[in-house]
Amino acid sequence: MTDQTTRQSDAPSFAELFTPKLVTVLREGYSAAQLRADAVAGLTVAIVALPLSMAIAIASGATPAQGLYTAIVGGFLVSLLGGSRFQIGGPAGAFIVLVAATVAQYGMEGLILATFLSGLMLALVGFLRLGTFIKFIPFPVTVGFTAGIAVIIFASQVKELFGLTLANEPGELVEKMLALWEVRDSLTPAAFALSVATVAVILGLRRWRPHWPGMLIAVGIAAAATGLLGLPLQTIGTKFGGIPSSLPAPSLPSFSMEAILTVLPAAISFTLLGAIESLLSAVVADGMTGRRHRSNCELVAQGAANIGSSLFGGFCVTGTIARTATNVRAGAHGPVAGMLHALFILLFMLVAAPLASYIPLAALAGVLAVVAWNMVEKPAIAILVRSGWGEATVLGATFFLTIFRDLTEAIVVGFALGSVLFIHRMSRTTEVAADSAFVGRDEADATHPRGEYHEEQAANPDVVIYRITGALFLGATASIGSVLDRIQDTHKALIVDFSAVPFLDSTGANMIEGLAHKSQKQGVALWLTGARRDIKRVFVTHGLKRPLVHYAATVDEALTQVRDGSNGNQESS
Repeated sequence: MTDQTTRQSDAPSFAELFTPKLVTVLREGYSAAQLRADAVAGLTVAIVALPLSMAIAIASGATPAQGLYTAIVGGFLVSLLGGSRFQIGGPAGAFIVLVAATVAQYGMEGLILATFLSGLMLALVGFLRLGTFIKFIPFPVTVGFTAGIAVIIFASQVKELFGLTLANEPGELVEKMLALWEVRDSLTPAAFALSVATVAVILGLRRWRPHWPGMLIAVGIAAAATGLLGLPLQTIGTKFGGIPSSLPAPSLPSFSMEAILTVLPAAISFTLLGAIESLLSAVVADGMTGRRHRSNCELVAQGAANIGSSLFGGFCVTGTIARTATNVRAGAHGPVAGMLHALFILLFMLVAAPLASYIPLAALAGVLAVVAWNMVEKPAIAILVRSGWGEATVLGATFFLTIFRDLTEAIVVGFALGSVLFIHRMSRTTEVAADSAFVGRDEADATHPRGEYHEEQAANPDVVIYRITGALFLGATASIGSVLDRIQDTHKALIVDFSAVPFLDSTGANMIEGLAHKSQKQGVALWLTGARRDIKRVFVTHGLKRPLVHYAATVDEALTQVRDGSNGNQESS
């Protein structure tokens, strides 16, 4: 009872789990110097987020205005309510595939409803304190699906990069590439040249002037060149009619049970990917700053941000790794920087919305081509491939399923393969060996103290002792069970020592239960020794009680009771 009370008192309270980091920062004291630092960081991130938000929206099948709504409303709420000091929320490249598929299948109303439902789910996941479990997604899975998404993003921009004319662009990768190849003669040299120039400017500034906003400068140069030279290119103005100069009035999406059930699979996909992406981004920020985020609070904030974004006509919001890292490098002090980043983007809409009409789509395609290249974690892929067949298999399966099947399916299959790989490796660390406790040990340690030598026991063939070392769980039960099943009815007692077993699951307990019934049928007394309290509790739950089995604190105690002919009445409880 005391141990249980201690564990309960050590558990964090609701306030500790769900208090936004903004409140924590303000409680610490917030000075004018810190506000200036956050303002500079917020402006820096806004300059990066501005072209990205529009580019991601267009690639997702939405309008550039919706990308800005998502960055403004969603980004503000993520920083206001989140559990990370430095998280920057907004539209993310990882969602392009899912959002585009949702728009194609359910229309814009379906996308907004799915975003709203995803917000509710994310908040529920956070309040149920499930955020910790999302961190168990294997590293090869995150690397694989990120690389797969990067390939799909690049493929989605080939049409704009080359200025090709294609009325109906297929969604599937292979069909898309074949269709684009068939219209290769429609290539627009001006669009291709502008795309290459945009990429060159971004990469060149990143090398020679890394602190300059390369993406914004490249897009600005492309827009100026298009307007001044009268280039025959499609722009935001010609395709979307520009962007509005203010936020729309908030409104709830259209609800009906039929509509909810229709878009529910998309909402679940948004929730799964959003939770993974946002927590990965928060972990990156923690690694850069030495801080610790509140995962469940962060998920609740992501849920509120998605709900808010959908009310203003936006789409999926998540934590964005690149913008969050930019925020940290720009010297942000806390969540105020993220809130100001959203306000700076809003200010752009209010003041400079007409200028966005001149931005060519080829330039935004060049921006996304760079984003796709940066998403591929090339050093991590090389390490995983060299690590062995297991990691390479999980990586490859996730990558190819992401490209050719479905992102959710890729994550589920990758997680399952990673889990099987982990179980296989853990099972190899669990061993069972015949113990020689009848004779005194020449060597002793804290776990196995020196035993007293008994000549009559040393010559006694009727007692068999096995010592299990390692976790006894579903992956190890087959090999362990095959050894223990060798017990014969000529033996008087079987002693199984659990003093070196840190964990036992129901599969392991069920195997011991089967051993107990077999031993009872053969007239062999089964003794379980050294079991910890939590392991013994699992045994009792599975019916391993007297007279089916006997318990003892040590092997020596069990040997003594077997020698004296005890039925276990004196055993420790």
